[in-house]
Amino acid sequence: MLTLAAYACHPEQSRGRRYPEAPPQGRTAFQRDRDRIIHCNAFRLLEYKTQVFINHEGDLFRTRLTHSLEVAQLARAIARNLGLHEDLIEAISLAHDLGHTPFGHAGQDELNACMQELAPEAGGFEHNLQSLRVVDELEERYAAFNGLNLCFETREGILKHCSVKHARELGDVGQRFLERSQPSLEAQLANLADEIAYNNHDIDDGLRSGLISVEQLLELRLFREHHDQVLTRYPGLAGQRLVAEIIRGMINTLVVDLTQTTQARLDEHKPDSVDALRALPRLAGFSAELRTQADELKRFLHANLYRHYRVVRMMSKARRIVRELFQAFLDDPRLLAAEYRRDHPVAQARAIADYIAGMTDRHAIREHNALFRM
Repeated sequence: MLTLAAYACHPEQSRGRRYPEAPPQGRTAFQRDRDRIIHCNAFRLLEYKTQVFINHEGDLFRTRLTHSLEVAQLARAIARNLGLHEDLIEAISLAHDLGHTPFGHAGQDELNACMQELAPEAGGFEHNLQSLRVVDELEERYAAFNGLNLCFETREGILKHCSVKHARELGDVGQRFLERSQPSLEAQLANLADEIAYNNHDIDDGLRSGLISVEQLLELRLFREHHDQVLTRYPGLAGQRLVAEIIRGMINTLVVDLTQTTQARLDEHKPDSVDALRALPRLAGFSAELRTQADELKRFLHANLYRHYRVVRMMSKARRIVRELFQAFLDDPRLLAAEYRRDHPVAQARAIADYIAGMTDRHAIREHNALFRM
């Protein structure tokens, strides 16, 4: 049996599911959520969706699937140390990118631009909202309901942010954005585990690709301190082993700091229930010093990796693929399979966005070739 803190989410006290179901046998409601996520179609498709590098650029680069697994591993470790529900935080972590488009943020940005420009009445596109849409509506696995019918606590963790307009449309799961209250601590920490994972593992992939160098990274205090510690312990170490040791150390430093800082805030505010915690300021976070160093790392990656000309070139191609697919399907819905055709233009635009967002990188490239190459 798990020993849970008073401020943790307890499955027997869940706010429930959109469609009532009998309690599961032999597992908790949050375990059932995690299992449903792992078995759904959208989760399997993450294997072939871009993190930074497109799938065909190399076998060792991370995908949305490996990223999600890494987030879940970090999140569970943090949850265990703080007395939180590990299965809930794992479910949130595994589901947080289910709505991501092919080609990473470039695909999301272009699909949003297409929706805003070509079908403004249908609203834009945001992968966070799309992840919730996947688990609420788009998965087709159960006879009694659309989606996965997850617990409220899992759904609120998936929805990291949204506008007031969307919050009003989302009912219970959007209410906290109107009330300016906080999500569960499991949700708060899953979001920060995501940040730790992608920052550090993008460094790994960036170095592996040759787009950034150790010499550049030595300008960053967090990297430099761990680099020096590793070489003090292992003089002469170089190559991939050196990089792996540095990244392992940085991740550990961030996880320990996050855990200790969050615990100190819990000790200060002493929430005695999850509802009491929701009414407090956000408690999960890094110390001021580590927050500064993590932000420095993020700025470095944006300037030197995500905006590297080779990444920009590939993302430019990716954006063109998304735009041309969207335009072609909007101009002539007969190009779509019958299941994606709608009678109303707003519904049609949204169905096209659902279709494109659900594609893997290689599926999008294949569809584009089929439509635009003889």
